[in-house]
Amino acid sequence: MREMKDSGLQWLRKIPSNWELKKIKYTLKERIEKNNPIRTSDILSLTAKQGVIPYDEKEGGGNKPKEDVSAYRLAYPGDIVMNSMNILSGSVGLSRYFGCVSPVYYMLRPYSNEDDVRYFNYIFQTTVFQKSLFGLGNGILIKESGNGKLNTIRMRIPMDKFGNLVIPVATAQEQRIIADILDNKCSEIDSLIADIQSQIDTLEQYKRSVITEAVTKGLNLDAKLKDSGIPWCPVIPSHWSVTNPKALFYLRTQRAMVGDRQLTASQKLGIVFQDEFMEMENQKVVTVEKDFGILKHVEPNDFVISMRSFQGGLEYSEQRGCISSAYVMLIPNKDKVYPPFFRWFFKSNKYINALQSTTNLVRDGQALRYANFVKVPLFIIPTDEQKQIAQYLNEKCNQIDAVLEAKREQLTTLEEYKKSLIYEYVTGKKEVVV
Repeated sequence: MREMKDSGLQWLRKIPSNWELKKIKYTLKERIEKNNPIRTSDILSLTAKQGVIPYDEKEGGGNKPKEDVSAYRLAYPGDIVMNSMNILSGSVGLSRYFGCVSPVYYMLRPYSNEDDVRYFNYIFQTTVFQKSLFGLGNGILIKESGNGKLNTIRMRIPMDKFGNLVIPVATAQEQRIIADILDNKCSEIDSLIADIQSQIDTLEQYKRSVITEAVTKGLNLDAKLKDSGIPWCPVIPSHWSVTNPKALFYLRTQRAMVGDRQLTASQKLGIVFQDEFMEMENQKVVTVEKDFGILKHVEPNDFVISMRSFQGGLEYSEQRGCISSAYVMLIPNKDKVYPPFFRWFFKSNKYINALQSTTNLVRDGQALRYANFVKVPLFIIPTDEQKQIAQYLNEKCNQIDAVLEAKREQLTTLEEYKKSLIYEYVTGKKEVVV
């Protein structure tokens, strides 16, 4: 076993005795090259998950980049690119492209041609290094969740502070060996992660399909069908009928009552108490401290049209409380509606697509209104059948969710293993054969 020495750094601990400790600014040089005059209109994006990629390949899109890219900086293949606002959450990657990036990005590469840029990129990928940046940023308070993951991290790390941090520097030969080993091992892990993620995507798509089929066609595959006369669901069981939504749901107009707890609408969690939401999601939301008259009352079994309903359907409430006046509450007709069924119905793909067709709003965050809701015809379905469908979906989706949870745990394990592996190699805890 080779000789080790104390680094004096808590996140680094011991390193091989023949390695050096150097400040980043003496090891890596910053590239500050503006795209003015315009040399490229190819905009690059950077995420912790995808690394450095062309902007149009970014998952989820995001804010549209500026058309004027003259103030952008240039990034070259072989540059370490990091978002100064998101370094703490792992927004660091090695570029394979020539393009331009936001002025808040830093580009770094080694001074010495002998050094391997991949080695330094791997150092910046480690969670322990990212955590060592705490206190260097300007802006939002950083919090760490109970499970050790970093949440709601968006602080700008100034280059003068970042450059003064000390990192381990292996010999040039060891850098290349470590980088080659990690390239191979991380590629294998990434392949496994991609395969599991593909399985998750397939399961989620299957779950959506199961929900949509059940709430628009029922459970009896041999049931006689008929034309519905509505575009969004042209065929329905023959014993179902089409109706105006006003026949099934009434508008609740009550203002907040004394003792009402504030609620929050979430596509992920549904309608939950605001304080519980902030604790579960580790984030702040706007709380009304006075003038509760601007809030609306919510009862159990109400459905809520939220600001994001055009994206993810209506939310179901099992709670009594009050919520933002920007939302719309719907009271189900007890004689014709079994609420747990419509909890699934309002989350089905076909219904969400139908809601989207009622508006020309395309900008993320725009709200749907009651006027949109009543434009989408609904179905009168025997309540006993609604109960059967709801029970079936509860059981079926619970089974799918259990498999999804196991798959997501596998992802978490692989991602943690990958980060641990990187840390062990770039800090010399794992010895390589030179």
